Amino acid sequence: MQHRKKFNSERLTMAGTHEFVENEKNRDVLIYVNGEFFPRDEAKVSVFDSAFLVGDGIWESFRLHNGKLAFEGQHLSRLKANLKALDYDLGMSPEVIIDAVYETVNMNKMTTNDVHIRAMITRGKKRSPSQDPRTCIYGPTIVIIAEYKSPSRDTDEGVHLFTVHVRRGRPDVQDPRLHPHSKLNCVIACIQATKAGASEALMLDPHGFVSTCNATNFFIVRDGEVWTSTGKYCMNGITCGNVIELCQRNDIPVYQKDFSLYDVYSADEAFVTGTFGGLSFVDDVDGRMIGDGKCGPMVQRLQQLYAELLDEDCPQGGK
Repeated sequence: MQHRKKFNSERLTMAGTHEFVENEKNRDVLIYVNGEFFPRDEAKVSVFDSAFLVGDGIWESFRLHNGKLAFEGQHLSRLKANLKALDYDLGMSPEVIIDAVYETVNMNKMTTNDVHIRAMITRGKKRSPSQDPRTCIYGPTIVIIAEYKSPSRDTDEGVHLFTVHVRRGRPDVQDPRLHPHSKLNCVIACIQATKAGASEALMLDPHGFVSTCNATNFFIVRDGEVWTSTGKYCMNGITCGNVIELCQRNDIPVYQKDFSLYDVYSADEAFVTGTFGGLSFVDDVDGRMIGDGKCGPMVQRLQQLYAELLDEDCPQGGK
């Protein structure tokens, strides 16, 4: 029985924040699976893997810059926190994952900046479908995919956001700071935003304040001040944290606080952050144009500061 269905990309009226330029070299990339490398079409894991059965897996993304993983230490710290929170036993130091990421990059002879890497770790293969971690036969399963990826969005093209009904949950339901394979709440949010013709979903917290987007962190600019959410109900984004630090370093007033859509609609500027796209300005939210609908002076300044921070963290010819 044939179950495959080709995705109709024409349904997307606005490109998502993770849309990328197709690169033919990705056809030949080698995928890391548990210490071995396989061609793209031959890289597989078991249907009994815990991530496939119950979403029991975590991931971490990386960006290559001047041949080095950008903000490597911060990504490693987040990975360690996720491993600890979900009680994963790697049987080795988490630093070995970083070594495996570099091994994957080197195996594919990747040296350009336009390389995006995702490392995925699951609890492992189970003897039968079950959510109980004790049914795992062995673990973990480790998969690393490195691809040539550059954003397809033009720098003068803004992100269009739509506020969805799906909320970012409380930490006693599923801590939003986790990076699990089970991202169904964000997927549902993305579907609603896509149906509304937007690039991405803007999500509120349980109290109705603005939290984050389904795949990026969200900021607004008002009267020379940069605002983002408290962080209680959103992913602890590496780029988000670095932008906050950049503001503090450069005497730009920055606040992590509660604010509502009322503040968003009348903001001077807005932008989103993420490992893949860096900083991207927001054109409109729920049909309300933000500022003049163009990339404003604060976002331009922060984009420049972020580019300089990347070079500082990963200097040309450095180690």
